[in-house]
Amino acid sequence: MYNMPFGILFIDIDHFKKFNDTYGHDLGDDVLKYIANTFVANARPFDLYGRWGGEEFLGIIRNINDKELELLGGRLRLLIENSYLIHEKEKLYVTISIGATLVNENDTIDSLIKRADTLLYKCKAAGRNCLTIG
Repeated sequence: MYNMPFGILFIDIDHFKKFNDTYGHDLGDDVLKYIANTFVANARPFDLYGRWGGEEFLGIIRNINDKELELLGGRLRLLIENSYLIHEKEKLYVTISIGATLVNENDTIDSLIKRADTLLYKCKAAGRNCLTIG
């Protein structure tokens, strides 16, 4: 249907509400920017990342297979896990959970997003800071 292999990364910032509640919405905005900048700095020229809503992001990753999608998502997760923001001399660590999936021949946009969202929630149920591909 789409004539080009692609996958999506459905990404959620773990415990984002805690950052807003503990440190305020300005720091929450800084966390969103930090995450977005990590995606942009590590994107290939033909991939697209955007904020889906709240603390969720969506990556559309073109011309990729399942193993490469898993490696890319894992690399992004590790980059974020091993980085931090400084707030009033305190290091604040952030983690993300990722649902990753490739487009199937019979997918619609809705079915693709729903599958990625379901995979994301498997990460949440497994304790967060992980990637589930399917």
